[in-house]
Amino acid sequence: MTEETKIFHPADTNGDGKVSAAEEQMYLEFKRKELEDQDAMRDAQRNMTWFALGGLLLYPFAVVLASLAGLDQAQATLGDMAPTYFVAVAGIVAAFFGSQALTSKKK
Repeated sequence: MTEETKIFHPADTNGDGKVSAAEEQMYLEFKRKELEDQDAMRDAQRNMTWFALGGLLLYPFAVVLASLAGLDQAQATLGDMAPTYFVAVAGIVAAFFGSQALTSKKK
């Protein structure tokens, strides 16, 4: 007994083996939206990473400004939070650059 394997094009939504103009248009629209969503996601990740990296670089200035302004309690709090903050932000930046490296290797 042999089983017949049918391969359908992904645009063939009704499974008749033929891609109509409406099915093709719908498939192309779906692919276009999918590409736009992926592009928007990459842009959002890139912006988030740059924002995190900027915060990482500006954090020490916040400690210095708190010290210069005479806010000793704020300076102490910022100093106590620094190790956790730096590890968290470094994780975000490392995850972004790591995912970019893996994505570029696949191509």
